[in-house]
Amino acid sequence: MRRTCTEVRVGPERLAGLLGLPAKEPVDLVIFAHGSGSGRMSPRNQYVAAELRDAGLATLLLDLLTPAEEQNRANVFDIGLLAKRLLAATRWVREESGLAELPIGYFGASTGAGAALVAAAEAGDNVFAVVSRGGRPDLAGDALEHVRAPTLLIVGGADVSVIPLNQQALDRLRATKSLVIVPGATHLFEEPGTLDDVVSLARQWFLDFLPGLPKPAAPIDIPRGA
Repeated sequence: MRRTCTEVRVGPERLAGLLGLPAKEPVDLVIFAHGSGSGRMSPRNQYVAAELRDAGLATLLLDLLTPAEEQNRANVFDIGLLAKRLLAATRWVREESGLAELPIGYFGASTGAGAALVAAAEAGDNVFAVVSRGGRPDLAGDALEHVRAPTLLIVGGADVSVIPLNQQALDRLRATKSLVIVPGATHLFEEPGTLDDVVSLARQWFLDFLPGLPKPAAPIDIPRGA
């Protein structure tokens, strides 16, 4: 049974967030970094978050920009600003009763993936895993070489302009890493079954690298495109 998400206000900017807890006591937490003007109400990320809660993870979806900041389109692509907000959210988690001891992972989408990797590079060993969905990890620039967290890049097979950008980012990452291409998926993974592939891939990655989650007795069969 899934618990209802709770509205929270995060960090000094009082960013709007949705904190979701699994039915059982959570053992890890994933913070979602949205991009390209999206936020906590993104139906795709809400779906992924709900599935991760079923696997025992707590989730935090939040708007990385205030409503006033969203009026300036340039802020959507300000990776430094988005990463700073994600780090502020990470510090907020560390100060919240019931959450402070949970190992943290990041799930980034679109430009949020670049921000997640910049934040992970700065956070060091305080972030245990990063997953990117249809992301722009290349926007993390030189920070890619300083990321310690195992990083999974998921790209749609029909998202042809983004595939090489993810490959370039993969080449620069020095941590444990993987690039998976989901056949037939476009940038938003709107095609039937493709978002479920994202869920399976992300869940397995977090199972493998977030220390609190129990490991499955047998590997989960995850479709991998070429």
